[in-house]
Formats: sequence, C-alpha cells, structure tokens
Amino acid sequence: MGLEPVFYLWMWFMDVSRLVETTLTGLGYELVDLEVSGRGGVRVFLDKPEGITLEDCELVSNQLTRLFTVEGVAYERLEVSSPGLDRVLKKEADFVRFRGEKASIKLRMPLDGRKSFVGILGELQDGVLQLDVDGKQVAFELSNVDKARLVPTF
Repeated sequence: MGLEPVFYLWMWFMDVSRLVETTLTGLGYELVDLEVSGRGGVRVFLDKPEGITLEDCELVSNQLTRLFTVEGVAYERLEVSSPGLDRVLKKEADFVRFRGEKASIKLRMPLDGRKSFVGILGELQDGVLQLDVDGKQVAFELSNVDKARLVPTF
C-alpha cells in the first residue's frame, strides 16, 4: 500500500489549487485559501481590494463549476466565500499587506516556551516577522508559523 494514495491525493490537490488560482487571478480575484474535505467538498476563499460581494461568489462559483466539469475534477460540493474578518494569513504578501493589524499567530516550534501569540503585525524582513505583543517586540521566522489569522477589532 505505502504512500501512493497520499501522494496522488496531494498531487490532485496541487493541480486543483493551481487551476483555481489561475482562474481567480484571471477574473481579478486573489485566492486566499483552498480547503478540500475527504467527502468531496471544495471550499474556496477569495478576496479583492474592494471586498467580496454575493455576486462575486456567484460568478466565481459558476466559473469554477464549468472549469471543474471541463477539467474532470471530481467533487461533491463547492463553496465559495470571502475570507471573513478573521482572514487567514498564509503568504508573505499577506503579512506585509496587513501590517499594523492585530493577528493571532500559532507557531510550529515554541519560542520562549510559547506557541501562541496575539499582537500587532510589524515589519517582515528577510523571512523574520516582528509582532508587537502588549508593547514587547517578538520576532520569529515566518517558516515557523503554523497558522495565522487576523483578529477582528470592533
């Protein structure tokens, strides 16, 4: 049995991810995140500078449905939505774009005995992210970030 099923699933995900990102970019959107469930669900989070409307989601859903049909992508359910107020941060560009915003960061490896931090995103330089945590500057390698999300403030 080995790793073959996992490898093929990963390759399928990478191919679908590339297809979706190329399509969204062509339509003027940014692919924020793509989730695939084991039950055939595909969830696409998209954004654009002026924000996402219901009409944007409908347009992208229709486009991806046609694309998946043409490309033979098997899925059971497609969901298209905005990234929400607690938007996930994945790419370097996300951390640069949202500098000055409050974020929740979870690390892969602990830093000073902690894995979770909440603070204001600072400068990102040479792969090192600065985070202001209650007035104290904390720096960590972006490669050590496991999960990061904006924290909505009201």
